[in-house]
Amino acid sequence: MKKVRIPLVTVISLAFFMVMSQGLCFGQATISASKLKAGETVTFEGTIAPGQDLYIAVAQQKMFKSTDTDGKFEKKKLPKKGKKAGFSPDTAIPPLYYMLTTNRDAFGKDVDKKFGGPSFIFKKGNGLYNTTMFKLKKNFDDVGAKEMLGPIKTSEQWNMFKWAHENKYGINTIVKEGNKKGKVVIFARSVLGDASSGNYWDKGTSITLDKKTGKFTASFMTYRDTAPNTAFDVYVNGTKSGSYVVEKNGFWLKKGYRYMNPLWIILGAIAVGTYFSMIGAAGGMLMGAFQALVVQTAGPVGINAANVLRPSNIALTLFSPLGSFYRFAVVEKRVAWPVGLSFGAGIFVGSVWLGGYVTQYLSMKAYKEWLGVLVVIMGIKTLMEMTPSAMNKRKNIKAMTQKFNAAVKKAKETGGAVEMGSIEPVKTGLTDYRFKFWGEEFRINPLLFCFLGIIVGVASRAFGIGGGFLLVPMMTTIAALPMYVAVPISLIGTCFSSVGSFIGYVLNGYLPDLMLAIAIIIGGFAGGMFGSRCQKLFSEKTLKIILACTLFFLFFRFLKIEYWI
Repeated sequence: MKKVRIPLVTVISLAFFMVMSQGLCFGQATISASKLKAGETVTFEGTIAPGQDLYIAVAQQKMFKSTDTDGKFEKKKLPKKGKKAGFSPDTAIPPLYYMLTTNRDAFGKDVDKKFGGPSFIFKKGNGLYNTTMFKLKKNFDDVGAKEMLGPIKTSEQWNMFKWAHENKYGINTIVKEGNKKGKVVIFARSVLGDASSGNYWDKGTSITLDKKTGKFTASFMTYRDTAPNTAFDVYVNGTKSGSYVVEKNGFWLKKGYRYMNPLWIILGAIAVGTYFSMIGAAGGMLMGAFQALVVQTAGPVGINAANVLRPSNIALTLFSPLGSFYRFAVVEKRVAWPVGLSFGAGIFVGSVWLGGYVTQYLSMKAYKEWLGVLVVIMGIKTLMEMTPSAMNKRKNIKAMTQKFNAAVKKAKETGGAVEMGSIEPVKTGLTDYRFKFWGEEFRINPLLFCFLGIIVGVASRAFGIGGGFLLVPMMTTIAALPMYVAVPISLIGTCFSSVGSFIGYVLNGYLPDLMLAIAIIIGGFAGGMFGSRCQKLFSEKTLKIILACTLFFLFFRFLKIEYWI
């Protein structure tokens, strides 16, 4: 038989076209470092087949599926949301995933996005402000480069990936990283192009590709709050090309899932604790705002951020009152015990029992918005109390305020200190308690406030706050008590609500971040001691104005009306 010889050039050409037809990379890619710190830039260099687009998939090695969570409420919610979004409880994706590419259109497109404002007013697709976002393709079959996605290989994985990166609950529970406009998270980083695009999500990313030779260089900033020792695999045009590890970069809050120096948390808690002890309200909300805006408490993968933020918040609403209570109760003797204890009993019942039913349905998004509704109602009520008509109806408070202002004026003239009045009981009863303060008599129904305490307890448990923002306005409006009496009673109530709420969280398996809680305890206790001494430096009217301003600030922030705050 005659032998057939195939020219060498033909063999090489056939091999080249086989490689090209399978879409494999041509050459090798190198990673700038095998280990780097969170927030540092990682660079990839190498060569792909000439004429191709570049697709670099950077995927966290440890995958997550809905059944991996230890959260009691997440175990209920994730399967329900997955069924609606099109993925099963066993579908797994890398929580942190980035596609660096020269062909973003293969995975989605830039779309207009309206955002800001409460979701119960502005429905999906609406909002106060305009921006853009990268919207992933709805159907996996429409993705133009499916083979380039690395560990994401199925339709269900794509559905889960899309949901986790574009849904607030998904970001706050699984992904933990989001692109923001001001302080509002729009969506999570996923598909990235070169920063020259001008897109805010491409900031810090650089991609260059010479299509003639196939040589490329790509780099991007790693997520600043990537957990210590998180390993990533790198896929270049569908082929695994290496891996690297992101190491610790600062003090890591294990459950808070953030890098934060505890000293900053202590200083923040001192400021909030001081304010809380002066006003008797808004301490839990301010600490919640501090955690959400400064610490950015996130929670470990699989646990919704709200379920770490709330129990951590309890540390301030419990220990800050303890720092000021000795002075109010023992030194100055201005605690109306029957009212405080009846309030506390109702609060304890509401926070331990009824509040649990509300908590399981309250996500981080709903947490902020309903908190905003409550604070603005209380802010309006506080301002209404300062109107002339309201003051005329409360002649005892008006008379007491005049006496206190006269005492302040005299102290300034003589260089002495203002002495706070003390509680002088007149009558004690389950439904009728009377006392004198600065010579003026006040009357209150302890049993009524026991029932009102149940409502406060439910709110306290649901929002992870002490409930002072409800307690103080209730006492100043319903019971017509002066701020100097309402604040110590409020501190008793917040102690009861904090203990009850914490017990409820523990029973459901949610614990605070230990270091975050310790820092808050230290700062809150110190702030409580300082605030109890500062209260007498301010008049009744000034204290109410400060309270109202704070409540309105929180309203704008929590309802995303001023997103740049």
